[in-house]
Amino acid sequence: MSDLNIKFIDLFCGIGGFRFAAEDVFKQNAANPICVFSSDIDPYARKAYHANFDEYPSGDITKISADDIPDHDFLFAGFPCQPFSIIGDGKGFDDARGTLFFHIAKILDAKKPQAFLLENVKRLVSHEHGHTFRRILETLRDLGYWVDYRVLNALDYGLPQKRERVFIAGFRHPVLFAWPSIECRRIPLAAILENNVPEKFYASKRILEKRMSIHKSRFKPSIWHENKAGNVSSYPYSCALRAGASYNYLLVNGERRLTPREMLRLQGFPDSFKIVVPDSQARKQAGNAVPVAVVKAILKSFLPILGNELNFDEIEKSGPAVAGSGLLTDIGRTEKQ
Repeated sequence: MSDLNIKFIDLFCGIGGFRFAAEDVFKQNAANPICVFSSDIDPYARKAYHANFDEYPSGDITKISADDIPDHDFLFAGFPCQPFSIIGDGKGFDDARGTLFFHIAKILDAKKPQAFLLENVKRLVSHEHGHTFRRILETLRDLGYWVDYRVLNALDYGLPQKRERVFIAGFRHPVLFAWPSIECRRIPLAAILENNVPEKFYASKRILEKRMSIHKSRFKPSIWHENKAGNVSSYPYSCALRAGASYNYLLVNGERRLTPREMLRLQGFPDSFKIVVPDSQARKQAGNAVPVAVVKAILKSFLPILGNELNFDEIEKSGPAVAGSGLLTDIGRTEKQ
C-alpha cells in the first residue's frame, strides 16, 4: 500500500473520531490519508475539530450540494442517532434529523466513492420492527453498493466502555471483507482515570449516602450506574456514555463524575486531543463521538480492499460465496446482525 493516497470525507464529523482512526491506521500502513471535506452543524464541534485538525468543517450539510463535495475514495458518517436512540423519541425518519441519511445517499450517488463506513446506535437495526433499517440498506443497494453490517461493542475492542453501535460497510464491488475479531486485551479502567480530580466533579453528600446505602461494589475501581428506575450497578468499565444528563448517573467508585478527559479516553481519543470548549460541551462531544478503537479495528479489514490487493475479476473467478467465506455479496442474501 506504499504511496497510496486515500481521499476521504468526514460527514457529521463531530470531534473527529473517524478521522483520528483513519489517519492512524492508514499512516501505520504506509498509506497517505487526505481529508478533502468535513462537515458538522454544531459550532462547538467545529471549534474542537479546528483545534485538533487545523481546519474548520463546513456547516449544515443540507445546504451543500452533493455535486460540490470533492471527489473521494472513502466516505465516513456517524449520522445523527437521536431519531433512533432509546434515549430520544424514537421517531426515526419522521424526525428531521432522521432524513439526514438521505443526504449521505445523495453524496454516494453523485460521487460514487470506492467504500463507505457508517455508524449509528444499535436500536437503528430494530427500529419500527426493522423497517427503518431495511429502508436504509435498500437505499444503499439501489445506489449500486454491496453492503454488510455488524453491531459491535467497544468493550470487545480494547475500551473499558460498554457501547454497542451498528456499523454499515459498503463497497462499489463484491469484496472479500471480514469484520474484525474480538480483541482479548482491554485497557484497564485504572489507566483511564485521572488523579487529583477537582472537587467540582464529586457528588454531593446526599447523593453519596444514597448510593452507598443501596449498593456495594465488588470492583475497585469501578463505574457506578444508576438507571431510570433508581437501581444502581457497578462494573470495572463504564456503561455507554451519553451526550445528555446521564453524565450525572455515572460515578467513579460511586463518588464522582467522569472528567471530560476520562470520557474522551473511554472513547479511545488520544491525550493529545485538545479540549477547547467548556466542560458541558466536552461531555456532549464525548458522548456523541464514535469509539475510535472500534473504527480502527474495522479499517484494518478495509486496508487490502483500498490497496487494490483484491479486484472484481479475481473475486468472480473464485466462484459463488459459501457460508463464512467473508465474501460480501448482495445485502438481500447476507444481512447479518
